[in-house]
Amino acid sequence: MILINHFVKLNLIIGYFFVFFVLTMCSNDTVLRVDDTILNDKTSGSGFFIYNNQYILHEKELKVFFYIPEIINTNTPIVFVFHGSGRNAKDYRDAMINKANEYHFIVIAPEFSITNFPNSDSYNLGNVFVDGDNPSTSTLNPEEDWTFSVIEPLFDFFKETISNNSSTYHIFGHSAGGQFAHRYVLFKPHARYNHVVASASGWYTATDLNISFPYGFFNSPLENISFENLFQKNLIIQVGNLDNNPNSSGLRHNLFADAQGLNRLDRAHYFYNKATIFANNANLEFNWKFHIIENANHDFRIASINAANLIFN
Repeated sequence: MILINHFVKLNLIIGYFFVFFVLTMCSNDTVLRVDDTILNDKTSGSGFFIYNNQYILHEKELKVFFYIPEIINTNTPIVFVFHGSGRNAKDYRDAMINKANEYHFIVIAPEFSITNFPNSDSYNLGNVFVDGDNPSTSTLNPEEDWTFSVIEPLFDFFKETISNNSSTYHIFGHSAGGQFAHRYVLFKPHARYNHVVASASGWYTATDLNISFPYGFFNSPLENISFENLFQKNLIIQVGNLDNNPNSSGLRHNLFADAQGLNRLDRAHYFYNKATIFANNANLEFNWKFHIIENANHDFRIASINAANLIFN
């Protein structure tokens, strides 16, 4: 009996050291599952949790990084942050921490990993089509399978978990995340976002009914969009004035993308100007804004700071 007790104690000690090792390896982030009670209305600081809504994600899991300031209330604003093609959600969250403390908002940065969202079809283009570059009725995915459809349930889950009563949220997306953000506005017109900053997208789905998706609205559900509702959104197109390198890594070049310009700065102007002309010709109210960050290239950290200033000022 004594030997058994010593064996049990030894296993407990080993177990404690293993837990300590795992937590240490997580860079001081809180490791949570969706059913963990640690994430609640008393939680503050940086952490992440694993979100696995089976109705939307099926067998996939979404790692969600967050930051909660020390002083919050039930109406503290929430900002979703969408990372670039590096899939580095933690870095994007960290870039927002100082501004989150300054303006008192909560950061939610979901990580759309290469493993679960392996290409631009499933991330940048929201998994609307099986092959977003070759859209067709037969390859249109059900809306519940769109990557865009993850955001609203995640918002509700997080609100309920920390007892937050916000009725809307804000969005900042940069580079590939900027692509995700502006298309999210297009494909989810009734979602509860307020201000959306789509920053430095590599290329755009422009408001053109004659150009096929993904570069325009033709051959997609966007053919039936309400432009009146769309142009009333608080969408801000942001880009650095030095983000003008046509040879930038990962920048798509083909006949359709290059028709928007040869660099991110020109393509941002193209997207915004095309929407402006469309709204003016249709005599529609136009709430979109265009913002250039002076002396800025493609740095997501600079873009993050400026986006927070645009949202909360």
